[in-house]
Amino acid sequence: MKPNTEFKKPDVIVLSLAHLAHDTFSAFLAPLLPLLIDKLGMSLSMTAFLDIIRRIPALFNPFLGILAEKTGIKYFVILTPAITAISMGLVGLANSFAMLFILLFVAGISAALFHVPSPVIVKEASGNKVGTGMSFFMVGGELARTLGPLLVISAVSLWSLEEIYRLIPLGLIASLVLYIKLKNLDVDRQAQKTKEKGDTRKLLRRYWPFFSVISGFLCFQAAMKSALTLYLPVYLTGQGESLWFAGISLSVLQFFGVIGTFCAGNISDKIGRRKTLVISSIGSVGAMALFIFTQNIILLAILGLFLFASGPVLMASIQDTDSNMPTFMNSMYMFINFGVGAILVFALGFVGDSIGLERTYQLCTLFALGTIPMAFLLTRYNRSIETK
Repeated sequence: MKPNTEFKKPDVIVLSLAHLAHDTFSAFLAPLLPLLIDKLGMSLSMTAFLDIIRRIPALFNPFLGILAEKTGIKYFVILTPAITAISMGLVGLANSFAMLFILLFVAGISAALFHVPSPVIVKEASGNKVGTGMSFFMVGGELARTLGPLLVISAVSLWSLEEIYRLIPLGLIASLVLYIKLKNLDVDRQAQKTKEKGDTRKLLRRYWPFFSVISGFLCFQAAMKSALTLYLPVYLTGQGESLWFAGISLSVLQFFGVIGTFCAGNISDKIGRRKTLVISSIGSVGAMALFIFTQNIILLAILGLFLFASGPVLMASIQDTDSNMPTFMNSMYMFINFGVGAILVFALGFVGDSIGLERTYQLCTLFALGTIPMAFLLTRYNRSIETK
């Protein structure tokens, strides 16, 4: 069967909106952390556990990838916004760490079920513009992390922490709309079945150097990224800023992350994955260092442009491989991404409790320097990237 080379923009946009609908509710945790810390008396180490709980289901991503190959993957995309909305909408009612644990674990399962198959559908809809397609898709997620904090902080101001459950109907409506839009989405299952046959162990042996370098890149980046996306509101409120200012600062970071995400995939299609990753790595480290010393919100905007640019480029790099099991390859990437992030978040919580968030931010910036050599190494293990 001749592969699709046409860029199906309407399908890609619908999938980006699905990403927006789902991740808006996933973005509730960070802006709510200052309130949850006060309510439940948690330390930074305990809050790190909360983020790890959300990431634990990612450990099963390879198995979810295999499951997605055998089922109607578009229904994963349709149902998960409602599931995530319910679990995150009930977070404000949690009166114990255990209840919060359960709700976030359910949200983590939902996130894993959404993020494993959806990039594969995006790839099929993107034709020969995979980088551009991934940018559209990732823009939905980054825009959600811009709107999510503003939405939930507005709900807290209008009602209260305990009444943010009133936002749940938005997630239910999103799933209903996605069902109407995606029920006739043409995902060629026969072609999918043909492509997805293969020996997973043989595939892992072949690509283990590639995945090892990806793990390194994500490890060096994850410390700085987690410090900002999870702890920025806690850091700013600790400095005496209001919850509104903290939420707006996080939204500024994420909003300019939308722009960086949107541009990066398209740029990488033109100048190559390697050059794009190197530029984003250098830019993010430099902007983070300046932000620590100046505390200027404008630098958060610049930081967002560079920090989130690597997302669609890495996802496009995975899809650039000549593997005949793209869903499994993507599930391995998600497994590495969320797994590495969980370890770094856990470490950040303990380090933050020990030396404070300001010094933790400084250490994260130094650690992130490692992304630069990893960006060069990554392309050595992917011939399709090297040729661009």
